Amino acid sequence: MSGQGPQRRLLGSLNGTSPATPHFELAANQTGPRCLEVSIPDGLFLSLGLVSVVENVLVVAAIAKNRNLHSPMYYFIGCLAVSDLLVSVGNVLETAVMLLVAAGTLAAQAAVVQQLDDIIDVLICGSMVSSLCFLGAIAVDRYLSIFYALRYHSIVTLQRAWRAISAIWVASVLSSTLFIAYYNHTAVLLCLVSFFVAMLVLMAVLYVHMLARACQHARGIARLHKRQHFIPQGFGLKGAATLTILLGIFFLCWGPFFLHLSLMVLCPQHPICGCVFQNFNLFLTLIICNSIIDPFIYAFCSQELRKTLQEVVLCSW
Repeated sequence: MSGQGPQRRLLGSLNGTSPATPHFELAANQTGPRCLEVSIPDGLFLSLGLVSVVENVLVVAAIAKNRNLHSPMYYFIGCLAVSDLLVSVGNVLETAVMLLVAAGTLAAQAAVVQQLDDIIDVLICGSMVSSLCFLGAIAVDRYLSIFYALRYHSIVTLQRAWRAISAIWVASVLSSTLFIAYYNHTAVLLCLVSFFVAMLVLMAVLYVHMLARACQHARGIARLHKRQHFIPQGFGLKGAATLTILLGIFFLCWGPFFLHLSLMVLCPQHPICGCVFQNFNLFLTLIICNSIIDPFIYAFCSQELRKTLQEVVLCSW
């Protein structure tokens, strides 16, 4: 994916584009402002990608190994791990091939590189869409488990969960194929940005509502124990901090990428927007970081999964 549309980084390297350099750099256009460009070292980018791959593989292996984790909630978490895994694999593969082509180690015709680039772009774009979808699905699942606790198991059945998972994967593949095929159309970029905003609003509304219900529940417990002030206040602060971290990380990691897409629609030729475009690889790095953080937020907080993960690691040795 690219700074001027989904990025053709492989073709850029074939045409002699130099790889990223490991430093902050002030880039000055002849007629534009001085821009702060954060160049990400390729070694760092590849290392983060590999950490994300290993981490999410372990999550998937733990869920597959333990039958107690074969429930809709953990299937959604497992699919999120697969999506994050594919995001990392796609970016690592693209960067590795780009470096090999730039170094002359990998000789390939432009048509072959173009086809390979299209395939990798579909993989990256599809996994990004599916990752956002499963983040939303996890939020909906948690919401239903709290507000419809008595009916939860009749509402969220394994069959319905698998239907939702299948629909998300099919929609992600089809939409990513269309996005890459028509990447230079404004409507495509607007659809991607609108999708991100919709997921952000959905998660914010659901998690805020869950926090309000939890505080209300804590208040009721406090009244029963005649401690009306201490428990709700402490619980509310803790819940608000957790919510802030969850949504903050989501926005911080995904927001810059979709800001980039928004500016491509609003001001593609403006010098200041051009400064933002120069940091595209930084935005991809933030998404890789999100793939590393997601397991800690959604998977490793489960004691059952941590125990299984320990067994998986010990067995691998």
